[in-house]
Parts: sequence; C-alpha cells; structure tokens
Amino acid sequence: MATDSETKEALDGLKEAILRYDAEAARKAAQIIVDRGINPVLALKEAFGETANVLHERFDSGECYLPHLVMAGDAMTAASEILESAVARDSVAAKKIVVIGTVEADLHSVGKNIVAMMLRSGGFEVHDLGVDVKSSMFISRAKETNADIIALSSLLTTTRPYQREVIEELESLGLRERFKVMVGGGPITPEWAKQIGADGYGADAMEGLEVAKRLTGLSS
Repeated sequence: MATDSETKEALDGLKEAILRYDAEAARKAAQIIVDRGINPVLALKEAFGETANVLHERFDSGECYLPHLVMAGDAMTAASEILESAVARDSVAAKKIVVIGTVEADLHSVGKNIVAMMLRSGGFEVHDLGVDVKSSMFISRAKETNADIIALSSLLTTTRPYQREVIEELESLGLRERFKVMVGGGPITPEWAKQIGADGYGADAMEGLEVAKRLTGLSS
C-alpha cells in the first residue's frame, strides 16, 4: 500500500503528464498508480478533475486552444485505459447503458470525457457520441442501444437550449418515459435541470456517477 507521500507523488505525476499533453507519460503515470495499489477511482476523480479545471482556465484565458484540449483528452484516455482496467466491475451496473455526448454547436470534450470515464469505471456500458451531437443522434443511438440514460454535456451558455431540445424531442416522439436524462457542464445548474425537466444533474464526474446509479436504481 502506498504511503500518503507516494500517493501524492503518483497523482501529481499523472496531472503533470496530462497538462503537458503527453499521452505516453500519462499512460506510464497511470501504471505507477496501479502498481502502487492506489485507488484508481481516486486517481480518476482527483487527477482528472483538477486537470480539467486547469485546462478550462487555460482555454478561457487564451493560454491554450482547441488542439491542446484534444491532446489533453488523448492523454486522459491513455491513462483511463489503465485505471479503468483496475477498477472492480459491478456486474449489475454493467448491464446499464449510458449514451453521452456534448450537445450541438459545442466542441468542448474534456469534462464530458471525464464523466464518461467515471461511468465506465463504475461499471456502466458507455456509448460516447463525441461533440457537436445533434438531438436526433442522441435519441437514435439511445433507441439503438436500448440505453437507460441519455447524458447531455454543455460548456457554453449558448448551447444549453439543445439540452432542452433533446427532452422536447423525446416528448414529441412519445419516448420521454423510456429514457432518463441527466445534464451537466460549466453553465448548467440544478435550477436549469429542473426547468427543462431533466431527471438528474451532476456538478462533476463523481456526482455524475452517483446520479447515474440513482437513476438506474443502483443506489438510493
């Protein structure tokens, strides 16, 4: 079992690799975390959560641009492949399916990627549609996969209405009761989620996992 200092050193190594946009270094840092017996869910939550906040701040201040966010996402993916494999899977949760994506006209992916990784680590089958996803595509894939949850990410205030659009389309098609809808992202609040009739809201990836479990009856 790793000491507190060893845990901090390993987590800091993963954060630094992601913030250098170095996928190979992130993969090696994740392996160190696993080899030291550090809780991989802790790594997903702390390292990914903190780096996501730094990346968003860099992007907002003009220190980095979309290609940097893509490279950071690649580094997170490389690390998550190692970390997720070390997470004990819940056989019940594995039967639950989530379709996730960033709504139309929004190209932000880092936060959505972290939520998708956390859901997978919790045992959910996740179908990630990427970014700039039209409402019809969310619904089509949810029907195709017989999903339990449609998870909608939005990082721009101007794209929030597309979350509402998905719910309205589900209602018009008579499918609203078939799928649970959860929403999240920078400008999203519990009040907005309630206003548009979403079933759940997650402020971060860890909360998103807990909401998904609650919506699918895996936790109270």
